[in-house]
Amino acid sequence: MRLAYFDNTRLGVVVGNEIIDVSDAVLAQKVAVYPNEPGEAYIRPGDFGALIEHWDRFGPLLSEAARSGSGRPLSSVQLLAPVRRPINIDCLAMNFIEDGSGIPPAPINAFHKTAGAISGPGETMVLPDVPGSIFEAEAEMALIVGKRGYQVPASQAMEHVFGYVNLIDGSVRGLGPDRNNFYQMKSRDTFCTVGPYVVTKDEIADPQNLDVKLWNNGQLMQDFNTRDMAYRIERCVEFVSSVHTIEPGDIIALGTNHQGLHPLMDGDRIELEVKGLGRLTMDVMDELKRTWDRQTRAEHEKTGRPGFFGPQLTGKYAP
Repeated sequence: MRLAYFDNTRLGVVVGNEIIDVSDAVLAQKVAVYPNEPGEAYIRPGDFGALIEHWDRFGPLLSEAARSGSGRPLSSVQLLAPVRRPINIDCLAMNFIEDGSGIPPAPINAFHKTAGAISGPGETMVLPDVPGSIFEAEAEMALIVGKRGYQVPASQAMEHVFGYVNLIDGSVRGLGPDRNNFYQMKSRDTFCTVGPYVVTKDEIADPQNLDVKLWNNGQLMQDFNTRDMAYRIERCVEFVSSVHTIEPGDIIALGTNHQGLHPLMDGDRIELEVKGLGRLTMDVMDELKRTWDRQTRAEHEKTGRPGFFGPQLTGKYAP
């Protein structure tokens, strides 16, 4: 099933090129929202975490509502971020073997992004007025947690996966302090674009063999496959849940291949497609109109110059 939010937080099921409003099927049901407290309550269609926490109940209801409902063209609605305010957004760092050398990967690691960074399909990533060396958009597949867990073993990890979604991880490089800058680099407003919908895991036969492609203004810039993950999904869930309890609706972004990363600039149109997850589009706005040489990291490495990217060419903060 493909789940999306649209038009003032209506919940829909996407079938082909149409979306079927299933909000009323949620509003009609009472569930025990707080497991440690007596009583039941209605949940709102926009409470995605509660919805998937009770998926055994709501899944069949939404399937039936989608079968019996009438669809509207996707082109006639405004899609919103399909996961709106998760408790946690965990992002795996350096989780792809990028050069085919067989060199052992870096130790597994992750960082947090704030939920306030989330934006949805067709929205704009705004580059802030800070002296960053470069702004980048990282193509990623992310999983959505469906079941609460702490210290989940890898053997049980897939029981905690609800589904998958496209995610664009915005980054601003070059801000200090050195080795302690993930907060400044990753948690800017609009720096976590997700969508266009969440695809339940039963629709994805093999999440470890999916093509990931990102285009900038129609030019293919990132092109890799999830089979190249250094740490598989099960290990990622195990690691993240060893640090904190994972909650229904949480996002775990599974990393990127850095070789195709390149500078973002004002007016860019970014498109991301993980096979089976639809196409996510966003725009880029920079009021300062800063520019860089449009090279990927892989192209820059061939020049022999130090660092991952060339210097800023024009605009505020240019050398």
